[in-house]
Amino acid sequence: MRTLAVRVALVYLALRAVSAVLLVLASRDQVVMPDWTGPTVEPLDMTVLWDGSWYRSIAQHGYPHVLPVDPGNGRVSQNAWAFYPLYPLLARLLMSLTGLGFPVVASTTSLLCGLGAALIMGRLLAERVGPRVALATVAVWGAFPAAVSLQIAYTEAIAMLVLCALLWALVRRNWVMTGVLALVLGVTRPIAVPVAVVVALVLVLRWRRRAVDPMAPGEYAAGAFALAASALGAVAWPLIAWQVTGVRSAYTETMAAWRVGNVITPFKPWLGMSQWTFRDFEGGDVYGPVALAALGTTIVVLTCGPWATRLGTELRAWCLAYPAYLAVVLDPFTSIFRYAIPLFPLIAVILGGAWVERRARWLWVKVSVLVALGVVGQALWIWKLLVYVPPSDYPP
Repeated sequence: MRTLAVRVALVYLALRAVSAVLLVLASRDQVVMPDWTGPTVEPLDMTVLWDGSWYRSIAQHGYPHVLPVDPGNGRVSQNAWAFYPLYPLLARLLMSLTGLGFPVVASTTSLLCGLGAALIMGRLLAERVGPRVALATVAVWGAFPAAVSLQIAYTEAIAMLVLCALLWALVRRNWVMTGVLALVLGVTRPIAVPVAVVVALVLVLRWRRRAVDPMAPGEYAAGAFALAASALGAVAWPLIAWQVTGVRSAYTETMAAWRVGNVITPFKPWLGMSQWTFRDFEGGDVYGPVALAALGTTIVVLTCGPWATRLGTELRAWCLAYPAYLAVVLDPFTSIFRYAIPLFPLIAVILGGAWVERRARWLWVKVSVLVALGVVGQALWIWKLLVYVPPSDYPP
């Protein structure tokens, strides 16, 4: 396992070095944005664009106690409560300890958290699919087009660190650690709800096996703690927003400020986006929903087929619960690439490495192709999404 950890670290850091070169090159094409970059554009400024500027504002000024309101329509306007606190508050602490600026602290924190996530991911997957497939999976995951967000001022890296550690604890039936990490995830990124579903499912399955594998009283107590902590983690940030602002719906109203019509509507935005994607094709109103149905079917088939057996219940449940959660709460747009990052177990399935009795064939050929495509995708992600082109542009 120590050899695997070294290999994972080298592969992951090499991929982040490639992404860093792309960011430096892209900085030459980024126009000056006074609120984001200052009077000139430096390579580190590429780490605090878009959401990064929100996290910098939170690290420097905290959260508003009074929700800002748009005078035009009287609705809550975009504000910091949409962004979870662990990452920017950790950055604030490190800034005070080191005296360094936010871009350096935030990007370094993301880089280290991403490395930690890769190491735990490698260990977790090695126990299920073997070290060979685990390393291959980390390589493809680290080259994913949106993996650039793992080294800029975004919460993907720290969330992946907590998520991988939580899944690792869940696989070991370490219920106390699972509950603690679920609470941490609840203030890290809005993905604690599907985690609570997975924890509940695994606990139910464990309870049903009590006749053949008895549960000690201590395990009952620890399991109850994990369940309660996971449920609390799922609602922790909205409750905190309510407590600070005095507005019960502070979080949901804030999130709605980013949505079309200032309304959060389950499922329907996916249908509209699928039709918009195929808007230039005759019959796009039909092709879009068909493609959307095909995407959902593909995820289910990849997760539930015999080719995913070695992932185990915990990882397979995650690969179903998380997309289902996104379907309910997310307005799909260009940020969907970042939201796909937590679905790392499916990479092992795509590589053919999660069968019980079959060995992945042509593994490193597949990895080489997917890594090359991923790096090309990173370049597209950076120049098409991260680089801001005035007066308006699509967000990463």
